[in-house]
Formats: sequence, structure tokens, C-alpha cells
Amino acid sequence: MKKRTFLLSGTAIAGAIVLLLHPFRKSPETKAETSKFEITKSEEEWRKILTPAQFQVLRKHGTERASTSPLDKQYAKGTYRCAACNLPLFTSQTKFNSGTGWPSFYAPIENAIKTTTDRSLFIARTEVHCRRCGGHLGHVFEDGSKPTGQRYCMNGAAMKFVSR
Repeated sequence: MKKRTFLLSGTAIAGAIVLLLHPFRKSPETKAETSKFEITKSEEEWRKILTPAQFQVLRKHGTERASTSPLDKQYAKGTYRCAACNLPLFTSQTKFNSGTGWPSFYAPIENAIKTTTDRSLFIARTEVHCRRCGGHLGHVFEDGSKPTGQRYCMNGAAMKFVSR
């Protein structure tokens, strides 16, 4: 057996094993059905009130492309609210420029979010949801700004900004 064939075969087998053993997360619909939120709607009801981009992010756990949200460069004073249920999530006081291309905050408003473990990319990440409607907002990482050291990396499509 040639070295190249051996390496390709080994890579294919290793990839198949990883895919078989990977603990894929439940689909967003299953996750939402098993969770209890103050605001629940059917998929069709959410589609009627959200734009296609908002629906993809909030209800299907999508991610917008980096640097595409106007909220990334929004620095006026105000509040960032859930685009689905209008719950206040973050204030402009906790926003910082992370350089990632997504709106980033070092802390949410108290009792605004819930978190779950997301294993969709073969690593465990902390996924951030609106605590009232369960909408997917983004992820939180431990490489953020002071004083918390956390970076709440949010999808702009999941939020709307209300100035003071």
C-alpha cells in the first residue's frame, strides 16, 4: 500500500469514527419543545414576525457573516433587545469592540439570558439564549474585556437597538 493511500484511508476512517461518536446536539425544534419559555410560538408564527435572517439566527441557531451587522459598529447609548420578544438583553455601557465582526458585550442585563452547552463544532461552547423566548443569540467566551473577562459574541440579527 502506498503511503498516500494509507494516509487518506486513515483520515477517512478517523473522520468516520469522529462523526459516529460526536454527541450532536438536538435540533432547535426539539430543544425548544423540551424547554419552557414564557413566550412560545410555532415555527410559522415565528416566521410571520421575524425577517428571514432573524428567523435563521434566532430559531435555527444560525450565525450571520462577520462584519455584516450594523449593530457591530453601533456605539450610541441605549439598549440591545431581543428581536423576537423585545426583552432587554444588553446595555451600551457593556459593549466593546472585540474586532471579531460581531457585536460584543462583557455582561448581559441581569436575568436576561440563559445558556446551554453547544457541541455542534466538535468542541463545547457556551451558547447564549434569550431567557424569555429561547431565541439563539450567540456564544460567550472567556477572552473578553474587563471587568468580567467575558465576551458575549452576539448575532446582530438576533437583536434590535433602542437608543436612549
